[in-house]
Amino acid sequence: MKVLPFPCTRPAPEVAAEVAAPPYDVFDRDEAAAYVQERPLSFVNIDRPETQFPPSQDMYAPEVYAHAAELLRERIADGTYLYDAAPCYYLYELKRAGRAQTGIVAVCSVADYEEGRIKRHELTRPDKEQDRVDHIEALGYQTGPIFLAYRDEPVLQFILDAVKTGKPLYHFTDEEGIEQTVWRVHRPESIEAIHAMLDRMPSLYIADGHHRTASAVRAAHDLRSKAQAEGTYTGKEPFNYFLSVLFPASQLTILPYNRVVADRAGLSPAELIERVQAAGFQVEEHTGPVEPEQPTVFGLFSAGRWWKLSCSPELLAEAQSAGPVAALDASILQEHLLEPILDIGDPRLDERIAFVGGIRGTTELEERAGSLGVAFTLHATSMDQLMAVADAGLLMPPKSTWFEPKLRSGLFLHRIA
Repeated sequence: MKVLPFPCTRPAPEVAAEVAAPPYDVFDRDEAAAYVQERPLSFVNIDRPETQFPPSQDMYAPEVYAHAAELLRERIADGTYLYDAAPCYYLYELKRAGRAQTGIVAVCSVADYEEGRIKRHELTRPDKEQDRVDHIEALGYQTGPIFLAYRDEPVLQFILDAVKTGKPLYHFTDEEGIEQTVWRVHRPESIEAIHAMLDRMPSLYIADGHHRTASAVRAAHDLRSKAQAEGTYTGKEPFNYFLSVLFPASQLTILPYNRVVADRAGLSPAELIERVQAAGFQVEEHTGPVEPEQPTVFGLFSAGRWWKLSCSPELLAEAQSAGPVAALDASILQEHLLEPILDIGDPRLDERIAFVGGIRGTTELEERAGSLGVAFTLHATSMDQLMAVADAGLLMPPKSTWFEPKLRSGLFLHRIA
């Protein structure tokens, strides 16, 4: 594995808390515009540059990305951002409610991704990729780190714990109550020790950021083709690597990724429940929201009422015998309820279905479903399931995992041009 230290563009310590921002894709357009109103230094201004334009502006127009590049240049010129010219690793710790996860900030090889050593588990949408490709190429920077996981390595953890005894570069608590701490790894012996441990890893797993990864790879291809046409390509260019944060799998928290369907596909509430029972689910009405505490149990909300759905032994045996993807709760829901009963054939493309992260709670599900729709709650996918699917070279259904806490954007930028 080529997981390298890199020259990092990063915020000055005194403004890091103001700059650090939620990732670009947790907002819709109105939410992003509202977020930046009183946050002039927030990286959302650069990550979502349409917030600087009227609502009628095409958010994917070239002038929007050009404005993002202009904003970044201004932030570098005025000292908001600094440049660490010497290649370094960074340690990035997120702590909430006493639970901490510490990742290694580095750049990973595009070739390792293309050759399957950095493993994916989801498909991506070309339109969503293109947005970030245009953003990367306009700025000349990768700004959104890829969230990667690795199987726990005790020796590496010992090295990281030693680095964390030093003075942090940043330390603040964000508006969501998550304590954020960053250490710069600049001592040559520490860099070499971390590099040696990462070099021997057989694989990494994309936990969150499939679209950011695919976009970074596409941008690398574009820039490589341009350099080859100009006769300047060497293979050592920084665009051959993408910005990443690597975490040990045992430290990560996955929340459910729930579903809302806009209508009942012409069924009455009673007919819907009858169809669910006929599909092999045991159904029990609940007095309040159902938040499954174990796999193969689901909550269903429709017409103001909640039901608890449990897979019958026959349905469970069928799913488990069909492989690691078919055994996922998201697959069971899709194959046995969403497609045959609610006519959701391709959840990546069907506009009738929405995906709601578990962090948003069941009240939002009820509001989105309203009186005509259907909401489903799921049990969270486990890291073991994720890695089993990726190791088999298979893909999960879309939106199978919701990792919390999310990585903040704007703390680490990788200059590629």
